[in-house]
Amino acid sequence: MQLGDWGRCLDDYRRVADMVAADIRAGRLRPGERLPPQRAFARARGIAASTASRVYQELAKRGLVVGEVGRGTFVRAAEKPPSPALAEPSDARVDLELSYPVVPEQGALLAAGLERILRPDILHAALGPIGVKGTERAREAAASLLDAPGWKPAPPGVLFAGNGRQAIAGAVAALVPPGGRLGVESLTYPVIKGIASRLGVTLVPLPMDEDGLCPDALADAHRKAPLGAVYVQPTLHNPYGTTMPWQRRAALAATLHRLDLYAIEDRIWAFMLADGPAPLASLAPARTVLIDSLSKRLAPGLSLGFAVVPPPLAGRVAAALRSGGWAPAGFALEAGSGWITEGTVEAVGHVKRADAASRQRIAAERLAGFAVRSDPSSYFCWWDLPAPWRAETFVAAAGRRGLAVTPAAAFVVGSAAAPRAVRLGLASPPSETLARALTVLAEIAAGTPEDAAVD
Repeated sequence: MQLGDWGRCLDDYRRVADMVAADIRAGRLRPGERLPPQRAFARARGIAASTASRVYQELAKRGLVVGEVGRGTFVRAAEKPPSPALAEPSDARVDLELSYPVVPEQGALLAAGLERILRPDILHAALGPIGVKGTERAREAAASLLDAPGWKPAPPGVLFAGNGRQAIAGAVAALVPPGGRLGVESLTYPVIKGIASRLGVTLVPLPMDEDGLCPDALADAHRKAPLGAVYVQPTLHNPYGTTMPWQRRAALAATLHRLDLYAIEDRIWAFMLADGPAPLASLAPARTVLIDSLSKRLAPGLSLGFAVVPPPLAGRVAAALRSGGWAPAGFALEAGSGWITEGTVEAVGHVKRADAASRQRIAAERLAGFAVRSDPSSYFCWWDLPAPWRAETFVAAAGRRGLAVTPAAAFVVGSAAAPRAVRLGLASPPSETLARALTVLAEIAAGTPEDAAVD
């Protein structure tokens, strides 16, 4: 494999990266081809090992290569227009990336609640400006919705945002200054990466095991350089779909108290577990900002974010939400409060729990024999791909069949190599389409990348 004359690029890693990028664009380095180990690359080009490392980092930053644990660095699979796989029309694309569950029954359930808000007096009030503290009625409704076994939030501690993402951003902005460090699980919700980047916050990946975030790893990271806070998903972790047991929650709460550290607890998917464990906030109420929203419970177009904040932090979080422009819309606050009070939100949640269980049964049947992990109540699952598949190659092969899935790299924090895995969102397509799509994915995984390339 000829990569060009590298003798002129002894110290300029960007020029070296430019030359490798040119070879990739020209097809001299093909999608899926493995680059040499960094030390071998450095020896062959007559450059320092540190320069070779920076070259590989630069190529990964440009999206041209991807690293995988124990395997090396590979040229990314090229983007190809998807071709139809399941049914007409020919431009059909089955989305197994996003997880925004919308069930047929919810339209009728939500329509009934609109009659009240369309009364002229209520509508007039709902169309006016509203602050992050909402109204007393809204705070009481939200507190009742978020009530969980072993924990009942106080209504005065509830703040509101336009959606859950904005509530998370407000909590991060309040707790971690620009240039500060935020601990996160080593695989985490991708949106937190964008939030941290915009706020100038450095994410610190923390090791996990089968029970979730490791408290000892949190303590070690904080000792090396103080963390401003830690963002954690104890219930139905995204992307794994796993739930942290009570014993681990208790250990994590004790660590927060010992370190005098705050946690941002993301419970946006927790409603899917009707009898799930008590939130981390119940064990460390003075050290936890709990985040939830209506986007998954109802629909993405009916969003409202909640932040339950310890009293000493209320002013800081409220100020961050206001300065970020993340206050809720009055209409959404009034509509959401009504749907909560009337029991509509819980009724929709009940339907969605049954729907998710049905979709998980489909996934278990169509992906039987593969290494898939999730929760029977989750709308997504994590698939450790069989050899010789790599995540990027599998995503490309699925895309050629009209199926969109998410590679593990989307959830990786920092420069760590991505696992050979994908996340499957089960919520978007109709159940029949989901079943056919998973059958196609199983067929792809049972073959080889070479087979898929000629399909």
